[in-house]
Amino acid sequence: MREKAIALLREYNGNEALVKHGMQVEAIMRYYAREAGEENAPEGVEYWGCVGLLHDVDYERYPEEHCKKAVEILKGAGYDEDFIHAVVSHGFGLCSDVEPERYMEKVLYTIDELSGLINATAIMRPSKSVMDLEVKSVKKKFKDKKFAAGVDRQLILDGCERLGTDIDTVIEKCILGMRENHDEIGL
Repeated sequence: MREKAIALLREYNGNEALVKHGMQVEAIMRYYAREAGEENAPEGVEYWGCVGLLHDVDYERYPEEHCKKAVEILKGAGYDEDFIHAVVSHGFGLCSDVEPERYMEKVLYTIDELSGLINATAIMRPSKSVMDLEVKSVKKKFKDKKFAAGVDRQLILDGCERLGTDIDTVIEKCILGMRENHDEIGL
């Protein structure tokens, strides 16, 4: 399943930074899936990871139609309606009217933007790695609106509210998820 998802992501995204972003979100989604006990569920860790990998499948080619073209691309690749709903729901309120309903969708909605902030924070460090990154460092950058100014901090906070958790906990889980795949994601 993952090989198919990576091939599709690369087919529509030549920009390696977008591919790495997909892998970062995948790593975090897998972490959350394991934490939620999804190892043996029909929509298990692999499924959650692939939703994360493909959440921006249409972004490079169709930035003005982001989350709209994804429906067509994913249907064409044989993904089912639940998978497509999960992918498209990450853009709720920005480029999609599909609201995140399931826990997995709320996680994706929350961590997408945050993964970008964590990535930016990590590459500013001497180590350029998440392996020694701490929550307090990310939190400091989160409060600095000029740092990674394109990151929608309010969306992240809204996502935390949807998950019923605080920002520190979400940052910690994102860092831990990214650490598990730090070599592949380049951090």
